[in-house]
Amino acid sequence: MGKNLLPDDIRNEYQVEERHHACSILKIDFPEQWKDLIDVLREFKLRKSDIAKKGGNKSPISRAIDGLFFQRGWVEKSFDIKVTADGVETLAPTHHVDYYKNRIAVETEWNNKDPFFDRDLTTFRLLFELNVLSVGIIITRADELQELFIELGKLTAAGQSTTHMSKLIPKMYNRASGGCPVLALGITKKKYDARA
Repeated sequence: MGKNLLPDDIRNEYQVEERHHACSILKIDFPEQWKDLIDVLREFKLRKSDIAKKGGNKSPISRAIDGLFFQRGWVEKSFDIKVTADGVETLAPTHHVDYYKNRIAVETEWNNKDPFFDRDLTTFRLLFELNVLSVGIIITRADELQELFIELGKLTAAGQSTTHMSKLIPKMYNRASGGCPVLALGITKKKYDARA
């Protein structure tokens, strides 16, 4: 499997799923973006203090991941797609990704409702079909973090509809992303630092 191309420490600290040879494409065709991704995943720490903070429109965890990508030259990107029907040009909704660099897009879904995964995968499919995207990556929570969130009072047992790997994987395999290669990474408890 292509996910075996990921270093052992990454496979140990993240729940990993892929479709359409995403890891192989990243490592062989996009070595700079592959290195960036590995470095971000290694450097990221899931701090207890960040989980406890109220995030407003964006959680401290998402902002921490933002910083790691932005300092490596990734950018937040919107794509305006024009559609013409019978000679009349219309503008399709803007498609946005959290981080983009050289045909690779990354979305972070830390604590959204799970329909956000549908939006991300549909965006990946469309951009892939339009030949502006080669691989889409989603970083979210591994299932085991749900238990940690309940323990820390950040999630009730009833609030299981938030974004995590069990919600994402079926959507990946129902072909929501079409033929776009997708790599999904779920942050596990091994990244958790209770002292920070």
